Amino acid sequence: SPLSHRRRARPRPSPSRTSGVDRAFIYTGAVDGAAGCYTRSSNRRYGLGARSPVPLRGGREGRGDPARNGQGRAALVAWGDRRWSETGSGRVRRHCGIGSGSRWWSHAARARAVRSAAAAMSRPLYRGFSGGGGGKDRCADEGRHYDPKEPSENGIGAGGCGTPARGRKRHLAAAAARIGVLVLAAAALVGSVAWAGSLYAGRGAAAAMAAASAHRGYRRLQEQLVTDLLDIGALAGGGLRSREAEACAAEYENHVPCYYNGSDAVDVSDLGGGVVISYERQCSREGRATCLVAPPRAYRTPVRWPSSKEFIWKDNVRISGHEFSSGSLFKRMMVEEDQISFPSDAHMSDGVEDYAHQIAEMIGLRNEFNFNEAGVRTVLDIECGFGTMGAHLFERDLLTMCIANYEASGSQVQITLERGIPALIGSFASKQLPYPYLSFDMVHCARCNIEWDKNDGIFLVEVDRLLRPGGYFVWTSSLHTHRALRDKENQKKWATIRDLANNLCWEILSQQEETIVWKKTNKRDCYSSRKSEPVLCARSHDPELPYYKPLNPCIAGTRSKRWIPIEHRTTWPSQARLNSTELDIHGVNSEVFGEDTSTWDSMVRNYWSLLSPLIFSDHPKRPGDEEPHPPFNMLRNVLDMNAHFGGFNAALLKSGKSVWVMNVVPTNAPNYLPLIFDRGFIGVQHDWCEAFPTYPRTYDMVHADGFLSLEKRQKRRCSTLDIFLEVDRILRPEGWIIIRDTAPLIEAARSVAAQLRWDARILDLDIASDEKLLVCQKPFLKK
Repeated sequence: SPLSHRRRARPRPSPSRTSGVDRAFIYTGAVDGAAGCYTRSSNRRYGLGARSPVPLRGGREGRGDPARNGQGRAALVAWGDRRWSETGSGRVRRHCGIGSGSRWWSHAARARAVRSAAAAMSRPLYRGFSGGGGGKDRCADEGRHYDPKEPSENGIGAGGCGTPARGRKRHLAAAAARIGVLVLAAAALVGSVAWAGSLYAGRGAAAAMAAASAHRGYRRLQEQLVTDLLDIGALAGGGLRSREAEACAAEYENHVPCYYNGSDAVDVSDLGGGVVISYERQCSREGRATCLVAPPRAYRTPVRWPSSKEFIWKDNVRISGHEFSSGSLFKRMMVEEDQISFPSDAHMSDGVEDYAHQIAEMIGLRNEFNFNEAGVRTVLDIECGFGTMGAHLFERDLLTMCIANYEASGSQVQITLERGIPALIGSFASKQLPYPYLSFDMVHCARCNIEWDKNDGIFLVEVDRLLRPGGYFVWTSSLHTHRALRDKENQKKWATIRDLANNLCWEILSQQEETIVWKKTNKRDCYSSRKSEPVLCARSHDPELPYYKPLNPCIAGTRSKRWIPIEHRTTWPSQARLNSTELDIHGVNSEVFGEDTSTWDSMVRNYWSLLSPLIFSDHPKRPGDEEPHPPFNMLRNVLDMNAHFGGFNAALLKSGKSVWVMNVVPTNAPNYLPLIFDRGFIGVQHDWCEAFPTYPRTYDMVHADGFLSLEKRQKRRCSTLDIFLEVDRILRPEGWIIIRDTAPLIEAARSVAAQLRWDARILDLDIASDEKLLVCQKPFLKK
């Protein structure tokens, strides 16, 4: 019977057949019932403990979680003949009993083989007891002491037999072997580097080719060493890896950390008119959700741009009945069975097109198409409604950033982003907005419900900080109409706002009905000629670092080198290509900037060519056909986690992609956010150990270049898993993550991506570079 075969002693393998790492094979699975069947695999990509050749999820291809393949089974490691153990790359052979082509080992022989394996590997492999033989009964038969805490002779942990002295000897031998392997690996790497350097020192074409070949071999050796060490570490640790993150409960569908989320479960109107809920940003490391924010049950893939300007899917955003009661120009929508549509100007006599045309005339332009000629490119839209103004101005080459308070239902920011318009959660409360000094050419406020006369006009001072010299503040309100000014209280408010604007050196250009246009001064001597508050800030005040600092009641003044009137700036699109004089203001060398620009032009082309076969991997092309390209509007909302100069943004626009980019400058990185705004882009300063101020599922792609290295230099203030969980929250289902960094950090990031269930692929960038690309796609989780 099979059990009797197991008790027979087998010939001891000869030393020539049991030495050398290349002759190792892995028994996967426990004893298969009473028949004593084992499954062997010579491919390290198969998961340990799998009874069938199931590819290791989270392995080289980086898919999923490796913990699911283990099934709780043990792994037996032994030595054998390469010709006997290997059945081809990735093929598996099962051996049951004695027959042709199969062979059994006794327990003692298998134990000796495992001891040899432990001496050759970096650390011993302690496994749980397989349960298929070996154990207490065998120890009793052999008259030897059984200690469940002592690693067994077969190298799989409890269940073997031996003495403590022999266990200590094995530990010492394993430690010596581990040191020897590390010394040999270090010597091999140093020798390969020296060899490559000597080849590079040679002259002639032959030497150059040999040097390039040597470098490629060295890179492959280094990458293989990193991968093997990771695999050995996983084996030595028992093959246990982190579990997949669980999906959050349904109440987290629209969860926004750092903001009040209690109203998600209760209607604010039911709390009574005297209850005031503060939506001030308050971040804390405690209580952060460690689960995956799943979409609503009826969530659908968002409508692509430009169709998203006209309608969006109703179930993708949270709305109630209160959003439809407003008759505001910027909050007009029609709710149908499964979608929300936004009326076109063609069906309205008082639409956004007429409103934008009116503003252009008040500035002194022929129409809204001439905004760029007046130096207007970036617009801050306070409480933008549903992004209607931004959608209209985007067609005129104006980039509009919408900010609004956090709202549990009918969120202006959430609906605006769903339409494909830039938006961010922000409020005029007690802190500055996370934008640098002199960022916007125009600030727009149409019925934005901000009391500009309160707190000595400190909110207007914040607008002055954000406006460039010669910029425009457009305010539409019923407060200053003839009818409203019949009320003495309104007269007092209007007088306070008007006087404060004059003290800020703002000039009223025009007033028509409810709309007023102020122009910030472009004369430096205006501030020194004032005789009233607000005062100028002290020289120690730095207006370029505004990351949620308290509002400052002083004027930043004209000391900054960036204090240049918008009429004197380069207009869009030439604005994106800063000249040497403009770069000197930011302390950036023109050659460095030019190299960064050319690098990103090449990288974006590579990104798109790499994404193409990944997207269409299920539809292989026929021989001779060109590689299919993703649709130009596949992406719309893009976030760059470490924007640097904004080169990724510039390259995307140069390549004709219909995207806008939220350029994020980490608080622990060099602050190039002023340079990004001067290029005509938008962005924000942010600490990635905190939640990003946006709603879940609002971006199509998240890009990170050198971000992992940046965090590593900062000694990992927070874990990579925490940061990736936040990325998963703001990313749309089936959205893309592209991470570019050094090879070891990319390998580590791949394992974290597996925990989040991202489909991950590691791609090589350049043979001569030590960087790799991790391309991930977020799955569409269904409840």
